[in-house]
Amino acid sequence: MKRTSGVLMHISSLWGDYSIGSFGKEAKEFAKFLKDAGFSYWQVLPFCMTDESNSPYKSYSAFGANPLFIDLPTLKAKGFITPMELDAAKQRTPYLCEFERLKEERLPLLRLAAKRAEGKLSGAVSEFLKEYPALSEAAEFMALKSANGGAPWYEFTVTRPDPEELFFWQFVQYEFFTQWQEVKAYANSLGIKIIGDIPIYVAHDSADVYNNPDEFFLDGDGMPSSVAGVPPDYFSEEGQLWGNPLYNWRRMKESCFGWWQRRMEYMLTLFDGVRIDHFRGLEAYFSIPRGAKSAKAGKWVKGPGRRFIDMLKRVAKDKLIIAEDLGDITPAVEALRKYSGFPGMRVLQFAFLGDEKSPHIPHNYEKNSVAYTGTHDNNTLLGYVWEAAPESRKRMLDYCNCAEGEDWSSCCGKIIKTVLSSHADIAIFPIQDILVYGADTRMNTPGTATDNWQYRILESQLSEVPVAKFKYLNSLYGRCDN
Repeated sequence: MKRTSGVLMHISSLWGDYSIGSFGKEAKEFAKFLKDAGFSYWQVLPFCMTDESNSPYKSYSAFGANPLFIDLPTLKAKGFITPMELDAAKQRTPYLCEFERLKEERLPLLRLAAKRAEGKLSGAVSEFLKEYPALSEAAEFMALKSANGGAPWYEFTVTRPDPEELFFWQFVQYEFFTQWQEVKAYANSLGIKIIGDIPIYVAHDSADVYNNPDEFFLDGDGMPSSVAGVPPDYFSEEGQLWGNPLYNWRRMKESCFGWWQRRMEYMLTLFDGVRIDHFRGLEAYFSIPRGAKSAKAGKWVKGPGRRFIDMLKRVAKDKLIIAEDLGDITPAVEALRKYSGFPGMRVLQFAFLGDEKSPHIPHNYEKNSVAYTGTHDNNTLLGYVWEAAPESRKRMLDYCNCAEGEDWSSCCGKIIKTVLSSHADIAIFPIQDILVYGADTRMNTPGTATDNWQYRILESQLSEVPVAKFKYLNSLYGRCDN
């Protein structure tokens, strides 16, 4: 694998005029920025619909599109919304995703667009959904939820969706995919590859469970008999009780993991590579009994192991798969990751917590790894340096050759250089770390349900990034691949 680097930034964080980032011209401009700065990868978070807390890691469909990413100016250019409607959708603040306003206004506007598009696009939408049947299932599920007043699937009483509502959700899948493919094609033409993100679990109230109930551990009432989570770790002293239903891996093996195969094939259509979240759950997963009040009640259960990895490799072929091997990593998990050949993750913020043998210390990085200053679940680099325990901060700053009393913003630059110079094949930096921004721009704090996923940048802020400097550093450390 060539030495390369990239930037982590979700679509929602792009600048623009309509309350959230989208698949518009701003996405293409960001791809051009990456090329000019010598980066090769753009890493994003999941593209699926978000939950009530705006998290993309718990969705109504592992396949279905987030309608908020559909670009409104593009719809106007196609004649599906009017100039007046576009003007009315302009944001009130450019600094944060306006989720509350979007929940009230965006879907009604997209429904208008779908009505106007139906005569022109019904044939194209129908042909598209034949090629991607999982998206058809996602659309039907969302239309059924609407017909049932938003109730979860295990409380459905209406079993036939309204045709107009069904076409709306079909239109969403089609328009989302069409707009994204244009962005991706442009990025690829510049030599920029897109890395997507696959949450290992799906939501209980989802098209995935509704259409494939035998693939999950459910009781007779349709509720999960056990749920997912993790034991106490760096992020939480109590552990995390995620609540997702667990896969019935034995049943999945009988179909050669057919549902997962379809998922991977679709994700590798959207992206040039993917990160598999919570990779350790493939070796052993944490099972928490139904009704437990805390993740501490859970236990580890053997996962699908090598047979599942063989399927992933067969589907992915030569495309990049990153194994998110963070958390409670045992020798068995590491053995499975090595068997897979997938690069693991190394996070600098975990490096200086007192363990001199930590795999997250740069001199311990193996070549086949992806090094991060932090992930979407971490503080920003500057925020981390500011808030770190004095002994951990001193070790980090000494390691990265920061002088005593040196400005911490300057130190962040040296920390980034340390990661770039490391042995890891790929180095990835959250956009907040490229901009040297503090904790107020953090994307997500695990275990909390509010004030997450909101961060956005301004075009003017991106223009302040020293592009020539990053191009030079990427070249200096042998990571300039375009």
